Amino acid sequence: MRLSRFAALTSSLLLAAGAALFGAGQASAAQADFGYVALGDSYSSGVGSGNYDSSSGDCKRTSRAYPALWAAAHAPQTFSFTACSGARTDDVRANQLAPLNTGTDLVSLTVGGNDAGFSDVMTTCVLQSESSCVNRVNQAKAYVDSTLPGKLDAVYDAVASRAPNAHVVILGYPRFYKLGGSCLAGLSEGKRAAIDGAADYLNAALAKRAANHGFRFASVTSAFTGHEICSGSEWLHSLNWANIGESYHPTAAGQSGGYLPVFTSAA
Repeated sequence: MRLSRFAALTSSLLLAAGAALFGAGQASAAQADFGYVALGDSYSSGVGSGNYDSSSGDCKRTSRAYPALWAAAHAPQTFSFTACSGARTDDVRANQLAPLNTGTDLVSLTVGGNDAGFSDVMTTCVLQSESSCVNRVNQAKAYVDSTLPGKLDAVYDAVASRAPNAHVVILGYPRFYKLGGSCLAGLSEGKRAAIDGAADYLNAALAKRAANHGFRFASVTSAFTGHEICSGSEWLHSLNWANIGESYHPTAAGQSGGYLPVFTSAA
């Protein structure tokens, strides 16, 4: 009887240990199988932070961009980095979604700024009058109201269809200027206010569409506060005639100090 009880107890302990080990193995396998896909435009590819991967060509992906920094810190089993400078919503759908599948666990995405005419807005505001700048910003806002929601729905639906099990994080855009800041030349205060207002307007639209699709919207506005152009501690490039494509993009510090912690918190 005593031997029988001992055998039963031993058997129970072995079963419990086996279950614990099996559970740990499952957890380890789940972690090992974690897949992350980074989609989007130049704010995700890392334009402005330098050290571009030559194999990415005009997409200008870099190890200094927040997706690569996050992957380096968390070591997912698979990391696909398809974000590309200049990408619009249609470009993401056509050229970036191939790595997504039912095993994808995490997706990050910045897109919408190019659809809304970011580059043309900035060109107009830099080269033309304040009234022309404000008018162009208002045109961009009208596009955000009328056309961008459908464009975002299409790309968000495509992501959800290809990666139905993924946690999707939509990241926003920073305000560019600190109003009343340290800049003594350049754009007028009215132009700067109009541009900042446009960023807020776009972010509100992105947040609404993300919520409607069950995605997480991650605002970087607070993270960049105190680090805008004219702040004296900039995490954004101002107009750069020597490398015009980096103008109004995050620096390496903006990627690591701004985008990375926001994404890490939302992932």
